[in-house]
Amino acid sequence: MSVNSAIAVRATIYLLFWLMISGFGLKDLPVGLVATAAATWASFKLSPPGAGNPRPREILHLAWRFLRQSIAAGTDVARIALSPRMTLRPGFVAYPLHLPEGATRNAFCALSSLMPGTLPTGLDEDGALLVHCLDTSQPVAANLAHEERLFMQAIGHE
Repeated sequence: MSVNSAIAVRATIYLLFWLMISGFGLKDLPVGLVATAAATWASFKLSPPGAGNPRPREILHLAWRFLRQSIAAGTDVARIALSPRMTLRPGFVAYPLHLPEGATRNAFCALSSLMPGTLPTGLDEDGALLVHCLDTSQPVAANLAHEERLFMQAIGHE
């Protein structure tokens, strides 16, 4: 995708977002165009087009899996919390990340922090992601490996 195409795509997305939150009034359009231009400029300063090539189909797959996992994990956390015999085995699991340091890794960590029952807390001395979880007997590292692989495919970073 050329830079001009990337600008057009981002500007369109930001303008559509502006129209969704402000309404479709013509009187608000000049402010929306200024906000769109500022958001587009800022997005290119903060995240210039790179080697990554987002793949819509994989993004939808990741979003669907994330939704299913969130519901399942949230239900499991609620079941554990409401159970009279809470069988918790809290602790930390170290997961060796495959994503390079930077914005991409940070985005993956932010995404994984939204999953109920687990919370990325930082890196250990070997650079592995330390994840606090409610039950260390669960396949937390295997789930993170699968999520990271899907994330890398979705953003075109393989």
